[in-house]
Amino acid sequence: MDRQQTADWRRIDPEGLRDFIDELRDYVPAIERDVAHLRVASADREALGSLFRSLHNVKGDAALCGVHLAVAMVHPIETLLARVRRNEAPFTNRLAELVLLLVDRLELAMTRLAAGRAVADLQVEPMVEGIEDLAQLAPSELDEGMAEVIEMLTGCRPLASSGFTVAGESNAPPAAAPLRPRDDLAFFQSLACQLDGRSPRFAGRTERLVRLALETNQEVGETIDPGQLEAAVYMHDIGMMFLAEAVWLKSTKMTAEDRRALHLHPDYAAGLLSRMAGWSEAAEMVAQHHEMPDGKGYPRGLPVAGICPGARLLGIVDAFESVMLKHDHRGRKRAVLLAIAEINACDRQFAPEWIAPFNQVVRRLLEVR
Repeated sequence: MDRQQTADWRRIDPEGLRDFIDELRDYVPAIERDVAHLRVASADREALGSLFRSLHNVKGDAALCGVHLAVAMVHPIETLLARVRRNEAPFTNRLAELVLLLVDRLELAMTRLAAGRAVADLQVEPMVEGIEDLAQLAPSELDEGMAEVIEMLTGCRPLASSGFTVAGESNAPPAAAPLRPRDDLAFFQSLACQLDGRSPRFAGRTERLVRLALETNQEVGETIDPGQLEAAVYMHDIGMMFLAEAVWLKSTKMTAEDRRALHLHPDYAAGLLSRMAGWSEAAEMVAQHHEMPDGKGYPRGLPVAGICPGARLLGIVDAFESVMLKHDHRGRKRAVLLAIAEINACDRQFAPEWIAPFNQVVRRLLEVR
């Protein structure tokens, strides 16, 4: 750590600090998204490269803005990720936790500096020195070393497994600290109900989405984990609550600025899920549910091979509900028929393998009605 540059952290140009904070906010959703993806696909070189570039750009922008504290904070984690890119170390749960913890601490430190507040209690120096030391450890020592840094910063020793499936780790939590997925799902459901309550038109929306998604998944033999899918349905639009209501509840045509803001909502929700043990699959579904097989979706414009099955299904269900809301003035049954016709007509927008089972579920629902 360059103590000369960070000896007096208050000697930062206020304008440069504001510019850096704005840039940092743009990078954080992408960092969280890539971490969520790597927790379930640790060998994905594209996601690893994207994460490395985002952190490298954060460091570069900090240097340009004269925010040397941020440079010092990001550099050691970048060095550690460089080892992963060279196949000298694996991307593990603890590395994911460390990256997110550093980003959280970086955002908090910058916010405090902008407000003229002290950052001494954030343990920045011990964190940076601890991560610098990690870069020198053998691969077999890294996991324990990262656990010690995380424990130093949080006061809690991380579990050997956080409920995610990654190379070299078990998916089963220790018996002394069992996960409580039903409690989590109940909480996710309560958040979704809060979102539904923002507009009378959303009444019953979450219940309909969950039913459509789970029954379509059942139609193909539950190839997607039902609990992860249910969590993704509850959480997929929670990011909307971090946007101004004027953006997503407006009845007039969206501006280009509105659309840019709207395109952030998958990353907000995925970022929340990725920080909770056991929900990395759901986080990936949420992050990708607006991606399209033709590569014209958002936020990343992923090709079809890069979109997970749960996101492909969730994209159809979510679009179906949106079209129904558009036609709800025509009556419920008519809206359903118009929505299913539109979904089937958009063959390049949705994953074709989910269209037939989704049609079967909707047909049954119409017959019941």
